[in-house]
Amino acid sequence: MRVKAQPKASKDEFAEVLDKRLKNRTTAPPSDGKANQHLINFLARQFKVSKSQIELLAGHDFREKRFMIRTPKQLPA
Repeated sequence: MRVKAQPKASKDEFAEVLDKRLKNRTTAPPSDGKANQHLINFLARQFKVSKSQIELLAGHDFREKRFMIRTPKQLPA
């Protein structure tokens, strides 16, 4: 899954689809991997999987990220 992250937002939410990427707003700051971990937690809740089933494949230090979500139990609305 391709995601464009927007850190330090007012709330955690999916925003819109931009160039085949899902824009995600997250309240966490973009320092020390806090936004990445917060985004993994958010995705785990949305897809009803454990955090260990989500892997950040690319974009650790960038807003453009690629995640692998193994066996999602639910697709977000």
